[in-house]
Amino acid sequence: MTNTPASACASSKVAARARWGIALLVLSVCINYIDRGNLSVAAPVLAPELSLNASKLGLLFSAFFATYSVFQIVSGWLVDRYNVNWVYAAGFLVWSLATLLTGFCSAFAMLLLFRFILGVGESVAYPAISKIIATNFAERQRGLLNALVDAGAKAGPAIGTLVGGLLIVRYGWRVLFIGLGAGSLLWLIPWVIYARETPAMAKSTLPSVLGFRDILRRRAAWGTLLGMFCYGYVWYFVLSWLPSYLVTERHFSLSGMAWIASLSYWVMALSAISFGWISDRLIRSGADAITTRKRFIIAGLLGCIVLLPVALAPNVRTAVLLLLFACAAIGLFTSNCWALTQTLAGPEASGRWTGIQNAVGNLGGVLSPFVTGFLVNRNGSFLLPFAIASLMLLLGAASYFFLVRDEAHRQLNALTPGIC
Repeated sequence: MTNTPASACASSKVAARARWGIALLVLSVCINYIDRGNLSVAAPVLAPELSLNASKLGLLFSAFFATYSVFQIVSGWLVDRYNVNWVYAAGFLVWSLATLLTGFCSAFAMLLLFRFILGVGESVAYPAISKIIATNFAERQRGLLNALVDAGAKAGPAIGTLVGGLLIVRYGWRVLFIGLGAGSLLWLIPWVIYARETPAMAKSTLPSVLGFRDILRRRAAWGTLLGMFCYGYVWYFVLSWLPSYLVTERHFSLSGMAWIASLSYWVMALSAISFGWISDRLIRSGADAITTRKRFIIAGLLGCIVLLPVALAPNVRTAVLLLLFACAAIGLFTSNCWALTQTLAGPEASGRWTGIQNAVGNLGGVLSPFVTGFLVNRNGSFLLPFAIASLMLLLGAASYFFLVRDEAHRQLNALTPGIC
């Protein structure tokens, strides 16, 4: 079917609006990661004031991931069923209000409630973003776009730790939550304008083909689920324990640790953008999309295995260089993992597939901090946690290599011509 001039013009306008939407999405993911991490920044001051012991503080950390993981599946269904732009706006509103109201909490139960609500709101982010990218952009563009979104996810912790710490020192922990929550609400103004100007996306017309059961019957889906679980384990190991490792085993000062940790996140972001651009360029030149993205993903996971030598390195300089190499490898993985999912699922099922995948990935995140803490407390060393992380990376690479094929993508295209 050929496009008429009118339809081509309409498509061009939709693409222009979508590019404006991408800029807002990158900013929203940065806010997302700042808001989910602000409790960690505030904990040293907040815990003594509210008489929270380590067990209660740990429960607060886990509460977010409990609802965040479970509601990924619900959010995936919502963004495939309804206008994704308004679903995302609702989720953003929920998590911003949860952040703001946390600043008024005076008891553990109230904090716990708002951490649960924060997880519900933030669960909308990745399914919605995946849906928007898969629907509005061609395959050859998605590597860079997903990489930009991932860069926002890495910039969030880098910025949030520094700015949050300065706010707490100067104004106290309550101002951190109230200020971030109120400030985040301003993002909704341009997003609502964008949503009103963007036509509602078509609802799924193929529920029998694109349902949750059908996705879970596909071998490729299990490859991405297992791969994301393994990555989630390693990502939250780094996110949760890198500062403690640098201070306790590599004897960095708190300021030195902050600089190295921040640099690590920026390396991930720059790597993701670079490799996302390279993969798109290869696909535009005629390379097979699934094969190309799989190779980048597997190379990233295998490259990150240098985390084990980080723990074994005889001196600090070598350990830091290896750490930065591992962070660059993480960027290589994240530049293509969501783009591959969008290709396999197609626009019709990208929300559902992403929701399931992110739910499983965050289960790895729930497990990783607990296992690491137990092993460090028992052995007094980070060596075994680093070894387990490396093993998880190897397992993740194997799952993508052996399980992810293009059968699901071909089947989808055969049944829904013109989607991808």
